[in-house]
Amino acid sequence: MAQATFFSIAGGACFILASAIAPAKAADPTPPWSQADEYYDPTEMAEARRAVQKEHGGNTMYYVLADRLEYQTDDGDPLLLFDGQGWWGGDMNKLTLKSELEYDFNAGRFHEAELQALWTRPIARYFDVQAGVRHDFTAGADRTFGVLGVQGLAPYWFEIDAALFVSGEGDVSARIEAEYELMLTQRLILQPRTELNFAVQSIEEVGVGSGLSTAEVGARLRYEIKRQFAPYVGVSWSRSIGETADLARADGDDPGGVSFVAGLRLWF
Repeated sequence: MAQATFFSIAGGACFILASAIAPAKAADPTPPWSQADEYYDPTEMAEARRAVQKEHGGNTMYYVLADRLEYQTDDGDPLLLFDGQGWWGGDMNKLTLKSELEYDFNAGRFHEAELQALWTRPIARYFDVQAGVRHDFTAGADRTFGVLGVQGLAPYWFEIDAALFVSGEGDVSARIEAEYELMLTQRLILQPRTELNFAVQSIEEVGVGSGLSTAEVGARLRYEIKRQFAPYVGVSWSRSIGETADLARADGDDPGGVSFVAGLRLWF
């Protein structure tokens, strides 16, 4: 045992001495991008890396969400509402489309119809910046806006969508939407939601006053039969405020009301 220990110590000492007196090997000034390139054809390795990047985040994807597809009672003036969005692109750059449609059954026309086309890019871990255009298609309110906004997940899991709009006539408005998903069970989910609209100037031809113009607060209880398919019921309270309420009364409309809603939430 003592002899083996002696030879181990002696061998180690010889190795250290040889390393000290041996000339240092010059470092390779052009090391390979990957050590695998020393053993495999670099062209084949580059193709393999491209395939890995494509399958793990470098590919083009898409997502479509119908967040609200619902029937609203609207105090006896029933409405069909669609609120949805979708995107197409990669991890860093996406084309996002958003649309909100509101069809009035009694009037037989769309009360609201808008489409947004936005370029989306992440600015933080949970937030994207969005910029693009919005167009309103309703009769008497056919207008185009520039859009700048942010969308993402705030602390405590609040989903936020906020945007600033500037029309071709220079009218400035803003919208803030916030949602929260409360998991009652793995499939039964309560979703409170609020939406606030603001305007810098009064625009009487479209019935919008300056300041906080409209507010909507609601809650929807959905059951996810599948994650992508969830019927729901709920209640929604909306009201015009300030000058917007005055303009609504002048047109003979009720500035506020409560709706019971029933609909579907879909995504793929």
